[in-house]
Parts: sequence; C-alpha cells; structure tokens
Amino acid sequence: MKIVRIDAEADDITYGTVEPDGIRLYHGSPFFQWERSETVLPITEVKLLAPVIPTKVVAVGKNYADHAAEMNSDVPDTPIVFLKPPTSVIGPLSPIRIPPQSQEVHHEAELAVVMGKVARNIDPDDVYSHILGYTAANDVTARDLQRSDGQWARAKGFDTFCPLGPAIDTEFDPTEPHQITASVNDEIRQDGTTADLVFDVANLVSFVSSIMTLLPGDVILTGTPAGVGPIRPGDRVEVEIEGIGTLMNPVTTT
Repeated sequence: MKIVRIDAEADDITYGTVEPDGIRLYHGSPFFQWERSETVLPITEVKLLAPVIPTKVVAVGKNYADHAAEMNSDVPDTPIVFLKPPTSVIGPLSPIRIPPQSQEVHHEAELAVVMGKVARNIDPDDVYSHILGYTAANDVTARDLQRSDGQWARAKGFDTFCPLGPAIDTEFDPTEPHQITASVNDEIRQDGTTADLVFDVANLVSFVSSIMTLLPGDVILTGTPAGVGPIRPGDRVEVEIEGIGTLMNPVTTT
C-alpha cells in the first residue's frame, strides 16, 4: 500500500492510498483511526503534500562508508544522530529555498523510516512491528555553515530543508537492496544502494529509541550515499528510491 497525504476537495487535507484509478480517500489517519471511504479522486485533482508532519525528524550522519570518505571522515562506531525541525518538512513539488546565510547548499538523497507506533527502548528484532512504512527524503544541508558552526543544527534546520515523499510505502522491505539516486536537472549525482548502510534500519531505530521516545509519524533519515553536491536557484532536484518512487523539488531563493 502507498499512503499519501493530500490537499483534496475544498482545501481538505486528508490521507489516501494510491489506486489504479486515482487516490482513494480515507477518514482519519493511518497512525490512529483509519477508515476507508468510497471516494476516489483523479490524481490530477489533488495536490500531494508531505506524507507526514512528524513531531521530530531524527537524522543519521555518515551512515554510508563512501559518503564518510568523501567528507574526509571515518565511519563512526555508533550512529551519529541529529535533529531536523518539523518546520523543515515540505512535500513533492514544493520549492527548496536557499537561505541568504549560505553559499553552499547540498542535496542528500536518503531512505526515510516513518514510525507507526510509540517506540521506546525497543529491541532490533521488534523494530519492524513499530514501523508504518518508508518514503524518500532529501536531507538538504548548508555545507558551509555545517563546517563553520562545528555542529549541524543551523545547517540542517532551515525551513524547506527536509523534503519528504511522494508516498509512504508500507510494503517496502529495507532488508533487501534498493537503488537510491539523486539527480539535479536530470544529471545523476548520487547512485547508491541501501545495502551499503553501515547501520541497518532495525539497529538504527532501536538505537534512536534508546535515546528518545519515537511517536507515530516521527521520521528517521537513514543517511546518504556518496555524491552529494550543490544545488542552486533554478535547479530541479529528484530523489528516487527503487520501490518507493521519485521525490522532485525545484530550488529557489527565500
């Protein structure tokens, strides 16, 4: 099942599922009360939004060895985690806005985990029962500010710096290898596979849940493969994950 969050009829924001004929609308949300309706809207009549607005986005740094190498860094012994604010989240087709404070903003294609249940101190063997599904993400980063600040909150936290979408795939299997790419204006920049994750999904979610309680709808970004690079106003950035789909965002200024 592919779950989407949409702006539908009369500016009504709701959830639905992707079907051959369009988007099947649901009442409630997939995290709590979830009731199928009889309404199916053509995809051309809805606007796709970020598939979830989490209470927090927990991101993981240097979780691909090739990306750690291109950052002149070693692979960490334990996951490096940081937070992106919910206000950084945008959906498909929404613009990434380059802030005036940065002269070097980069794309980072990532697999995102969407939690379905409350999780605290869960064992890796029990992780998958707490996950709703998976989506594509772009961990947009002001690289110059990341270097100058010595910590990552400002560089990762600007509004629009966390595109998510296009859908939450509930049948995606993270234990199988899936291609993950990022392209800018149709030029492929990143081309990796989720098989190269240093810390896999089960161990990442377990680790994060040992630090903070994860709530339904919270998102964990699992890291990016090598090939990160600059994006500029006028660019079109696409993150594609095999089995999930393509997340496209234009780039503009604030």
